[in-house]
Amino acid sequence: MSSAEGPLVVGVDSSTQSTKVLVVDVATGAVVASGQAPHTVSTGQGRESDPEQWWTALCEALRQCGDAAGRASAVSVGGQQHGLVTLDARGRPVRPALLWNDVRSAPQARRLVDELGGGKVWADRMGSVPGASFTVAKWAWLTEHEPDAARATAAVRLPHDYLTQRLTGDGTTDRGDASGTGWWASATEAYDEDVLARVGLDPALLPRVVRPGEVAGTVQVSGQLPFIDGTLVASGTGDNAAAALGLGLRPGTPVLSLGTSGTVYAVSRRRPADPTGTVAGFADARGDWLPLACTLNCTQAVDRLAALLHLDREAVEPGGDVTLLPYLDGERTPDLPHASGVLHGLRHDTSGGQLLQAAYDGAVHALLGALDLVLDADADPSVPLLLIGGGARGGAWQETVRRLSGRAVQVPEARELVALGAAAQAAGLLTGEDPAAVARRWGTARGAVLAPVERDSAALARISGVLSDAAPLLNRGPR
Repeated sequence: MSSAEGPLVVGVDSSTQSTKVLVVDVATGAVVASGQAPHTVSTGQGRESDPEQWWTALCEALRQCGDAAGRASAVSVGGQQHGLVTLDARGRPVRPALLWNDVRSAPQARRLVDELGGGKVWADRMGSVPGASFTVAKWAWLTEHEPDAARATAAVRLPHDYLTQRLTGDGTTDRGDASGTGWWASATEAYDEDVLARVGLDPALLPRVVRPGEVAGTVQVSGQLPFIDGTLVASGTGDNAAAALGLGLRPGTPVLSLGTSGTVYAVSRRRPADPTGTVAGFADARGDWLPLACTLNCTQAVDRLAALLHLDREAVEPGGDVTLLPYLDGERTPDLPHASGVLHGLRHDTSGGQLLQAAYDGAVHALLGALDLVLDADADPSVPLLLIGGGARGGAWQETVRRLSGRAVQVPEARELVALGAAAQAAGLLTGEDPAAVARRWGTARGAVLAPVERDSAALARISGVLSDAAPLLNRGPR
C-alpha cells in the first residue's frame, strides 16, 4: 500500500460474490488500504442472497482497511445491478434479494414486453427491452409467486441502494442503476407510473434518484463503521457504470468485461434504444449513456468446464471443429433464459484442450456479436478494446478476444475498477471534478496494448451456425 497526500475516499464494490473496499488518495489515486469479504449465493433454479450479508461483508472489508478508512472524507458504493431488495417498515429485508442472474422471471418479462406493445415501444420509452434480469420482471414474479412478501414490502431497493441507505438512513439511487430496473424511463429520466401500475408497485416505495454530482447524504452509523458522523456519501451506481467511471471512459472506447457475467459497453452521447433487446440502453453515472450487452455465462462457465475436464483454465489447444455454447445458467445475450449448454462436433480425436478452447470461444462470441450495436456508427475501429474483469489477465481469455475480435486489446493495470470508479465518484464530491476526469488523472486505464491479429471469421461463422441450428432446443430448455 502507498502513503497518502490526502484527502482520502472509500470506494466500494459490492458484487455477486463479495464486497471489496479501497481507500484511495484523492490527490494521486494511490490505494492506501483495501479489504474484501465474501457473500453466498443460493444454488438451484433461483439465485438469491441475503442483503444483510452485504452489510456484514462491507463492515468486515472496512475493518480490514484499518485506520485509513476512518480518515476518509467521502464514500461511494458500486453494486451489482438489477437485484430486487424488498424491505419491511423497519428497513429489514422481507426475503433474500432476487439477483440479476435469477431467470425465474423470464415469463413475466415476456408478458410485460407484450402488454406494453412490444420491443420498440419499450426501447423508445424506457431505453431497454426488459428480460429476466430486469428488476421489473422480478417484482412481477414476486407478486405472482409470493404475494405475502410483496404485500409486506414497504420499500424496494437495488443492491447499491440498500447499502447506501444503511450508511445514510435515506432511500436514494442514481440514474445509472435506476436505468436497469425497467421502471425508470430514459426518455423522461423519471419513474414511469404506467409501468409501475402494470406491476402493482407504488412509486412511493422507490428511492429518490440523486443527480450526478449530488450528495446522497452523510454517514449516520459511525458506531458500526470506522467513519465519523457526517462523512459524505455519494449517490453510488451500478457496477458497470462504476467501472466506466473507474476507467475514465470517453465516448467511442469499447469495454469488454470478463466476470461472473460478461459485458460489452461504451459511453455514448446518444440515448440508445435497441428494439431487439440485445443492447440495454442504460444511463451512465455522469449524464451520458452506457449502451451495454450482457451475458450470464462467462468466467464461471469456462472454469466449470475446466474443472469437469480436470484441466487448468489456461490448458487450451488450437484446432478441431468442436463448438460449445456454454449457456449453463440460461442466457441473456442471446435471450435464452431456459437454455442449457450445447456441444456440437465432438470427435474421437477432439482433445480436452480443444473442448476448453471451444468454451472460451462460445463465451466471447456472444459478447462480440453485440459490439457493433453497442458502439456508435462513427466510432473509430482502431481504438483498442479495453479488457477488464477477473478474466482479463488470463492468457487464454486475452488471445480468444484478440482472435475473435480482430482488434487491438488493452489490459489496464488497475484491477478493482468498480471500487476505483466509486472512489472517483466520492472524490468528485470533494473536488468538484467530473469523476471520469478524476480517474483519468489517476491513470487507471494505463496498461499493455496487445496488437490486433487476423479475425477468425471461420470460427465465428461456425458458432453462429450451431446457435441458429440449435434454436429449437435452446428455446425449449432442458426437460
